[in-house]
Amino acid sequence: MPRSLSRAILLVAGLGVAGCGWWYNDVPSPDDLMYTIPWFDHMLGSMAVSPYESGSVPHTPPPGSVPVTGGEIDWLDEWRVLNTTTADALVNPVGRTDGLARGEELYGTFCALCHGATGQGDGLVGRKLGAPSLMTPRAAGFSDGYLYSIVRYGRGIMAPYGDKIFRQEDRWRVVNYLRTLQADQLGGGS
Repeated sequence: MPRSLSRAILLVAGLGVAGCGWWYNDVPSPDDLMYTIPWFDHMLGSMAVSPYESGSVPHTPPPGSVPVTGGEIDWLDEWRVLNTTTADALVNPVGRTDGLARGEELYGTFCALCHGATGQGDGLVGRKLGAPSLMTPRAAGFSDGYLYSIVRYGRGIMAPYGDKIFRQEDRWRVVNYLRTLQADQLGGGS
């Protein structure tokens, strides 16, 4: 390497290091700047208040929010596998007509892409992957618990939706909405 090029590189590196030293010494840190803003200074000298000393929150959480304690969440649940007998034993705790609008919303969001808006298996993705129709007598014969377990854990190439349809009640609402679709199209449903 030519001597003039190495001197130029050394000069640029030296100026860079010298510049870093200036920046470090002359520019104040954000911690130093904080106390020049008046309200931060008042916060430092004010009395500390703990608004939640009693442990209670002064308002009710909005509907559908996730509990802080994870109350309804069984974290090991995702590792369990429901067989047909176990799934058939599950009982739907949600009334057949309770929350149908929510079930329709969730079905439209998560299920209709494959199974179609009417459950015929003709959704945008379902046409390519061959999603089964949910409007057959065989599908109508599945127990609510079995359909719930399919929503929760998936089946075949269908991915599990238990982590997306988080609340158990909402998964049952999807089952109820599916039963409504089946009743409309098959003339009865289960």
